[in-house]
Amino acid sequence: MTWTPPKTHELTVDERTIQYCLYGEAGGVPVVSLHGTPGTRWERPDVVAAINDSGLRVLLPGRPGYGSGRRPGRSVADIAYDVQALADAEGWDQFAVTGFSGGAPHALACAALLPERITFCSTVAGIGPLDDLDLDWANDARQGEEHLRKHLAHRGAEVIASLADQPVPAEGALAAAHHSAGAGDDNGRHQRLHASLIDGIDGWIDDDLALIRPWGFDLGAIEAPVSVWYGADDENSSIEHTEWLLANLPGAIGHEYDGGHDPSDVVQRAVFAELSRGRGTDPSATRSRRRGGSSRG
Repeated sequence: MTWTPPKTHELTVDERTIQYCLYGEAGGVPVVSLHGTPGTRWERPDVVAAINDSGLRVLLPGRPGYGSGRRPGRSVADIAYDVQALADAEGWDQFAVTGFSGGAPHALACAALLPERITFCSTVAGIGPLDDLDLDWANDARQGEEHLRKHLAHRGAEVIASLADQPVPAEGALAAAHHSAGAGDDNGRHQRLHASLIDGIDGWIDDDLALIRPWGFDLGAIEAPVSVWYGADDENSSIEHTEWLLANLPGAIGHEYDGGHDPSDVVQRAVFAELSRGRGTDPSATRSRRRGGSSRG
């Protein structure tokens, strides 16, 4: 069966169009999910199945530049304005928020800046502020947008070409995406990559630039409970970032899972179960650690 993209909804905010998708049954526990860097509003079929089984109603927006209208120079903090507008449009007075990888700091921004509305915050494979910590990709972002655009276009081309087991076309990332568009049925993987790596390259650029600048909010102001999920072998988000987050987020609880950056289906379902309850997790999925101490479940 050919994969069909989920229905896209649109909301106009300050003459920008925000595109978003809704997953799960109407009336489920409301959650705003913020995708990684790069990313897309289109979730994988296995994640959609996990959401449907979790009792959640998940709103997943494309950040500015990822299908949604671009907002050059945006900060991490700016996402809270869009999330508030989306929640208002859905009639959500209160809701949980979660973010994966580059979406994790954006989830924390919502928790800090919308204290009366966020009931729970979950970050998965997230990072700490880069003025305190470092990652290799940040060095490219620090060289400016022109350098970063060339670098990310080539990286996008490499990823798409590798999935199609084809050489990288000389024309770059856009050519690679179209070259591989006719690949066999893959549950929409190529279409989602096209949306996040190619159509969304402005979003990827703006995410990287926002992440290397001051984020624009105080993590210490977060009042909602926070969980920090991290892979034991994650090379993209190092243990130093996890340690920083656990030390600087009031009352945060860390959940270590086996594997690298991307959580398994079992862990993803544990994240959703925690979001549906507002705290607590399946002890068989992770090893939990509280700030300032540890416990093994």
